[in-house]
Amino acid sequence: MSTVEQLREVPLFSELPDEDLERLCVGTEEVSLAAGELLFSEGDPGDRAYVVLGGQIEIVKATVGGEVLLAVQSEGVVGEMALLEDAPRNASVRARSDTKLMAIPKDRLDELLESSPSASRAFFEVMLRRWRATQSSLQQSERMAQLGTLTAGLAHELNNPAAAVNSSAGRMAEAMVRYGNARAAVASSLDAGGLAVVDDLLESLYASRGSGPQMSTLDQADLEDEIESWLADHEVDRSWELATGLADAGLSVEQLSNIAGRVDDRALPAVVDLIGAAQEELSLVHQIEEGTRRMSAIVKALKSYAYLDQAPVQNVDVTEGLNDTLMLLEHKTKGIEVLREYSDDLPVIEALGGELNQVWTNLIDNAVYAIGESEQPGGRLTVRARPTDSGVVVEVEDNGPGIPEEIQKRIFDSFFTTKPPGSGTGLGLDISRNIVLQKHSGNLTVDSEPGRTTFRVELPLRLPGGSK
Repeated sequence: MSTVEQLREVPLFSELPDEDLERLCVGTEEVSLAAGELLFSEGDPGDRAYVVLGGQIEIVKATVGGEVLLAVQSEGVVGEMALLEDAPRNASVRARSDTKLMAIPKDRLDELLESSPSASRAFFEVMLRRWRATQSSLQQSERMAQLGTLTAGLAHELNNPAAAVNSSAGRMAEAMVRYGNARAAVASSLDAGGLAVVDDLLESLYASRGSGPQMSTLDQADLEDEIESWLADHEVDRSWELATGLADAGLSVEQLSNIAGRVDDRALPAVVDLIGAAQEELSLVHQIEEGTRRMSAIVKALKSYAYLDQAPVQNVDVTEGLNDTLMLLEHKTKGIEVLREYSDDLPVIEALGGELNQVWTNLIDNAVYAIGESEQPGGRLTVRARPTDSGVVVEVEDNGPGIPEEIQKRIFDSFFTTKPPGSGTGLGLDISRNIVLQKHSGNLTVDSEPGRTTFRVELPLRLPGGSK
């Protein structure tokens, strides 16, 4: 079978006249691939299109969650989109089985499209179908990747307080045994008057939840040293160990001296040990409370972020959505200065709360990525929200390297990304813009220069066709 006849078997070229096919055949060559062999990689420059003559190829795209299989082809053309758009390959192609292809040089394809309206129309229809299929596959992948990012962050953020609660609960049993033993020792060493003094002290300690006055780290260290010296002078064992708890409870050397003056010298070690045991219990209770409070706050933020058990359209507090998103992405913002600049008079708006939070996630995640790309120290993320005459404006600003002017007009295009393969699908900003423009009748713009990039979201008070 001649080359022209082989091309005639391809639906894309089947209606082209012989002269068009003959021109297209000039400079073509046959390419053979073994099963598993790569034809080209995502990000490679596009210089040739390929016609599948036999075997199967698979088209895959790297995403944050791994590779996504976009299509399997046993016929047709592949690789033409990079030539037509004059852009790098937006996916990788490899042989699924032993495969034969015909390579068509870019100049041949350009000449055909310039001279043949029927060929241009056929290529346009194929590209449109492929674009729709690719976008559908990758939008789902983008959502799953975002879900994976949030899940990984939640696991990380929940693990720390959960581990702290588990550790504190385990140590609590030991602290209770220590407290019981210390209490028995004090009871056997003091008379009724001495026990009353100790009970008054413990009551005061429990009333304050074991929290002494706020001190600087240096003042705390000085107090611990003073208490340790005082305990050593009064022949109290484990003075270095007990000093920290007594300082945490806010006891001063003067208070300890007052206690020593009201109890028998032989009972002083047991009294000090009892105070230390009580302080340890209170400290562990505080750690458990803080751990559970942190876990509860994360779960509350997640529920609020997802608008669980609520209708799609809600009255939305924009700052609450921004704060929820920042909390869920906190594992990514560690080491970055996060500034929240919210106006006090920000109105509640009518919006699709869950989808709006997806916009905040994309913009904040991109800003954090940009800050990581900067070679300058001192990453800073600023999130602003202020009212306008017709609604609200939210700005997400980073001090990263900025977006080059020549690509600013393309950043909202489907599949366009400056991230390396596997780090992004190129759909995050496209999805965000669709949510803001199409679903909220708002606007999403960017202003960028080296050291400052600001994404601006303008939202109306009410959804189109919503309540007045």
